[in-house]
Amino acid sequence: MRRTDPASGPPPQASGGQERRRHDRRSGDRRQAGNPQAQDTLFGASEFHSGTDSFFDPGWLAAGDGPADSRFLLRQARRAAQAQDSALTRIFRTYAAARAAVGVGLVAVQGAGSLLGARHSEWMALISVAYAVQAIVLWLLPRFGALAQPPQDVWHRRRQWLATIGVDLLAFTLLHVLAVSATFNFTALLVLPVLMAGVLTSRLLALGTAAAVALMLLLVASRSVLDGADSQLLMLQSGLAGLGLFIITLLSGELAGRLAGQELAARGSLELARQQAQLNRLVIEEMADGVLVIDRQLRVRAANPAARALLAEQGLSPPAPFTLRDRAAWIELQQSVELALAEGTWPEAGRDTLLAFEGGHTRTLRMRVRFMRSRTPQARAAAPAEDHAGEPFAVLLLEDLRTLQARIRQEKLAAMGRVSAGIAHEIRNPLAAISQANALLLEEELPLAQQRLARMVADNVARLKRLVDDVAEVAPGLAPTARAIDAAAEVAAAAADWARTAQMATGAGSRLRVEVPVTPLAVWFDSEHLRRVLVNLLDNAQRHASDQPGAICLRLAARDEASAVLSVLSDGPPIAPEIERYLFEPFFSTRSRGSGLGLYICRELCERFGASIEYRLRPAAERLRNEFAVSLRRVAAAGTDHPPPP
Repeated sequence: MRRTDPASGPPPQASGGQERRRHDRRSGDRRQAGNPQAQDTLFGASEFHSGTDSFFDPGWLAAGDGPADSRFLLRQARRAAQAQDSALTRIFRTYAAARAAVGVGLVAVQGAGSLLGARHSEWMALISVAYAVQAIVLWLLPRFGALAQPPQDVWHRRRQWLATIGVDLLAFTLLHVLAVSATFNFTALLVLPVLMAGVLTSRLLALGTAAAVALMLLLVASRSVLDGADSQLLMLQSGLAGLGLFIITLLSGELAGRLAGQELAARGSLELARQQAQLNRLVIEEMADGVLVIDRQLRVRAANPAARALLAEQGLSPPAPFTLRDRAAWIELQQSVELALAEGTWPEAGRDTLLAFEGGHTRTLRMRVRFMRSRTPQARAAAPAEDHAGEPFAVLLLEDLRTLQARIRQEKLAAMGRVSAGIAHEIRNPLAAISQANALLLEEELPLAQQRLARMVADNVARLKRLVDDVAEVAPGLAPTARAIDAAAEVAAAAADWARTAQMATGAGSRLRVEVPVTPLAVWFDSEHLRRVLVNLLDNAQRHASDQPGAICLRLAARDEASAVLSVLSDGPPIAPEIERYLFEPFFSTRSRGSGLGLYICRELCERFGASIEYRLRPAAERLRNEFAVSLRRVAAAGTDHPPPP
């Protein structure tokens, strides 16, 4: 693995990622400043926690009840995530502090030697003091902080090298030369600039630095030989020292390269983990199912919005953390969780649990449990029995049983609709043949009894034809195109046609009262389909309304700028609650000869055009208590050719 050289500057392709990570760190620091607890967990350090909007409890893994190795990993990950500088930059800062310490040590040695009566060269003292001042100033003053950052160009690289390694080489070389005849040996100090050259500079420059120091040692040894010293011993010592410097340079460069590579890989892995955690958080918060993380003390450590909505009668329950013992309505849920944590098992399909709120309101939840196993089977087997009596954490997946049943019904209805459409298509041809054959029989002179039988056949054929048409109307196919229509004109015309067909008189004493605006009211729908919906609702109202004047009321009005309401009211007896839940389901009818498709067709047609239909029971003080209301989308602006998506 090649070494990353800070002196050569960061690679161009990495600059964007570094800027993004610095922006992420600044964003994380701002969030942590507003939430002190977020700094105590991995969620806060690596932006897995998103403040008060998140369903994560800031301290649920750092509260001291997790395994020791987990807390250690959390601290290490937090430290790595919060580090704003690279490892080589921190090494350089440590190097600057070490230079200051060496400078102070040199001055202290010179002073201590003078107090003990040792004779030192004034030049050595001056060099030591100058080096100490330069090292301390470079270390302490903020204006020189740029020297501790990875240089971006050649000028800054040269400036950084001269201010640190160059000054060290010059000062230590002068001290070594001046101390040849003295009692102190400064050769060991030369290791520091050679070592840092191998860590912080390119390999060529580092080897050049080691070679220069080795040549200097040999030259100083040669001068000592001229002064009468032992030539073989001095040259051997200098050669071995130079060889050691080369080895130190190569080893430090290799270790620095590995360190830079590992740090780069760690930061990349951390970035991927952060993105994955954010993705998981978004997915869980948007889930329709409730998600709870609960420990063995029944503390809810995490809860997504869907779970908080299921646990409250209205609105949302308090955000995590909270305990299942806080409310009496959760007593059965609490007992189920205790059983699951104690046994460590739960049926794959889940079990039903009941929430009994105040006022008699209840909610049945389908509860599935998944366990967070924090230890290996070997570790669990070796642990004391009281330690593995239950799982440390459980993930609860909650779903309202009514929602589950409605989804199952919808799936069954969709499958039944496809089958019914196929059957209806196959019935059309033989039904047409029967109708034509019966019509031919009626043209003949038949006895009275046979004529009655032929008319019965004709009536039932017509009934079957209407049923086939109804099934084909809601069969899956191409979505119809919504058009801007004048609902006021269409509703008035359809009501008049229906009254003539039903042989219902119009006027002040009529059973039907029509209230539509006199000005146009543009909505997104289809004229024929709107007429079909209106006729079905009026037929249904006629069957159950009384014969009194005004027993049926057709009303159209604008609700706001975006919607209009079409209502059909009648004075028939209120619909029982046990029947109301099945009103819009196919093939459900309270009449023996009814197909049960009228209201179902109304709902399907409304949904195709982005409208909705519902049944409302009006207050007891009103005469017309039964109301079927259709909410239509208004055309926002004149001249709009295409409707908005439903």
